[in-house]
Amino acid sequence: MNKESIYGLTFDQLAAWFLNHGQKKHRALQVWDWLYRKKATQFSEMTDVHRECIQLLADNFYIKTLSEYQRQESQDGTVKFLLKLQDDHLIETVLMRHKFGLSVCVTTQVGCNMGCSFCASGLLTKNRDLSAGEIVEQVIVVQDHLKRLGQPEQVSHVVVMGIGEPFDNFTSVINAIEIIKDHKGLAIPARHITVSTSGLADKIYQFADANLQVNLAISLHAPNNELRTQIMKINRIFSIQSIMEAVDYYLQKTKRRVTLEYILLKDLNDQQIHARQIAELIGEKRQLINVNLIPYNPVDEHSQYQRSDHKSMLVFYDILKKHRINCSIRLEHGGDIDAACGQLRSKHNQMAGRSFH
Repeated sequence: MNKESIYGLTFDQLAAWFLNHGQKKHRALQVWDWLYRKKATQFSEMTDVHRECIQLLADNFYIKTLSEYQRQESQDGTVKFLLKLQDDHLIETVLMRHKFGLSVCVTTQVGCNMGCSFCASGLLTKNRDLSAGEIVEQVIVVQDHLKRLGQPEQVSHVVVMGIGEPFDNFTSVINAIEIIKDHKGLAIPARHITVSTSGLADKIYQFADANLQVNLAISLHAPNNELRTQIMKINRIFSIQSIMEAVDYYLQKTKRRVTLEYILLKDLNDQQIHARQIAELIGEKRQLINVNLIPYNPVDEHSQYQRSDHKSMLVFYDILKKHRINCSIRLEHGGDIDAACGQLRSKHNQMAGRSFH
């Protein structure tokens, strides 16, 4: 019998599962309370659940499917976890400390097929999607880490922008978000959850229709198709124009702002003309779109790319501001460890001769 992570079922899915297995619907409330409030790590700990039901759960589900394989800690409080899945694949999860709270960046795939030429995540092609349970459990791993340290803080924000393209694993990501924001689940508010996509325009429409009330970020990284296709292969399928049309639909449907992420690469996409092109692209939507300028974390395998100097970043920022574009420069985290997403996993695979996936 193939077991799955119980963290992958939304409350309604778990209630339906119990009904389909001859159990009463209220068992879902009991089990969810044990999982997300009492933090049970074994089904046997659920003392007010009938023994027959406990055995049924144990026969069909796992509670723990991730184990810590390696951990890096930065002087700024950032913690990067290299986690092993049950099939021995490795993924990364990152805890970041902000003035507004603690955020966790979760991974959605083992590897990535988007092929962005500057990104460490894509150094290893996608092997498989993560289940919703494996996505949710990353947050729980971090919560457990904080608890072991005796820290009173709880994870307050989740960003879905680790290894992989979230919209290439759409159903699992949507289910995971439902569980993370459910007041009976991890109870992290929808407006504290952000999903980042490299620009799968068709899925942006679906995401808008899902009406999850979470935040959407789009990795743009170039102001025109010629340059974006050069650094992001996905632009051959979904052009900037198709993405912006999807953004228009998202804005109308959800009434929520969209963030455009823009990594500044020295002498490539960081010139003044590029800033003006971004401003022109946004145009009248400037009150509904934020631009997040991101300092580049160099990756050894992509040595052709270098970080923009501080002056160029500020000039770029000032141009957008003069065009009344909402704009910010992202604060850096974990600069003294393997900061780029996917970098720790890639480095481990190289050192291990790819003995792990």
